[in-house]
Amino acid sequence: MEITVLQNYIDTIIASKQTKEEKLQAICNYLESKISYYDWVGFYFKNGDKNELKLAQFTGEPTEHTIIPFGKGICGQVAVSNKNFVVQDVTEQDNYISCGWKVKSEIVIPIFVDGENIGQIDIDSHTANTFTKDDEILLEYVCNKVATIL
Repeated sequence: MEITVLQNYIDTIIASKQTKEEKLQAICNYLESKISYYDWVGFYFKNGDKNELKLAQFTGEPTEHTIIPFGKGICGQVAVSNKNFVVQDVTEQDNYISCGWKVKSEIVIPIFVDGENIGQIDIDSHTANTFTKDDEILLEYVCNKVATIL
């Protein structure tokens, strides 16, 4: 699917009259349904003043990783590095938290509000070596739009 079509629909969700939580859930559902290799889509946000992330809205199999300490796993590393993290093969990562045996690759993009990393979108795929620059572009766009409603 063309990236601009996806971006336009994200704009529609953000502009809707739904609550923030409903918008985040709608984004998860939309991305998971439209991109065949997005098998788990979720948002993690900084948990108050703690150096940890807390799971918010997501689509896909339930995960036991509802709290992730900064620095641990891909999500925890992004919370510290403030940089995108694309993992094409999770078996090659020492500092990886497995969310399920089916997960082969993962992409995590931070969300910034007023220059502060306040959360991230996390995508797991059951396909290895699947993420491209277009995924980064799309997910950065999503994060920038989400930042406007937080």
